[in-house]
Amino acid sequence: MEIVIATNEHLKYANKICETIEISAEDRGTGIAKRTPEYIETKIKNGNAVIALEGEKFAGFCYIEVFSNKSYVVHSGLIVHFDFRKQGLAKKIKAKVFNYSKERYPNAKVFGITTGLAVMKINYELGYKPVTFSELTDDPDFWKGCQTCVNYDVLKRTDQKMCLCTGMLYDPEHQKKIKEHPYDKKLLGRLKRIKQSLFLKKNKKEKNKNTILPIFFWKNKNNK
Repeated sequence: MEIVIATNEHLKYANKICETIEISAEDRGTGIAKRTPEYIETKIKNGNAVIALEGEKFAGFCYIEVFSNKSYVVHSGLIVHFDFRKQGLAKKIKAKVFNYSKERYPNAKVFGITTGLAVMKINYELGYKPVTFSELTDDPDFWKGCQTCVNYDVLKRTDQKMCLCTGMLYDPEHQKKIKEHPYDKKLLGRLKRIKQSLFLKKNKKEKNKNTILPIFFWKNKNNK
């Protein structure tokens, strides 16, 4: 299995990609926006797509969209052909496009909206966090892509505040702050040891108190 950045030699798979996305949407009965072969070809030509192949056979695909003056990046059209499912391929494709996005758009926030639990799990493992739609791009071009989704009426009725999809976001600045302030393991380890020490001292005092009192009363009883 080969997972690579798609180039012009992969334009021939555009129809197959769209067909796989459409059939998958029908099978799931949930929202997957439709794509045209021409749109997929544009992403491939711009170097904003990843494709998985086994020899010459199409196995999977995902592409990158850029919004709000390159401040937001989204991975769309993640699909695995039916012949290659349940092999962990979606996770590998997602990891490939995610790392490629960080290299090409290092300052951009990476986000996505999905109804698929498997995709949510993959996103979470990559560092995405669930967020409200208000934390995502307000670029109308992104939300325009939802118009072909079967659940678009829900998004429209809620003034674009919520839908059946879950919004997930990876913020490079947040990850950077975590790395710059390594309070996690070392500091938490210290706090844990301090608490354990105080707890042990307290238990020791209580133990001594319980040991001394019986002796004291026993002596008093004998003196009487």
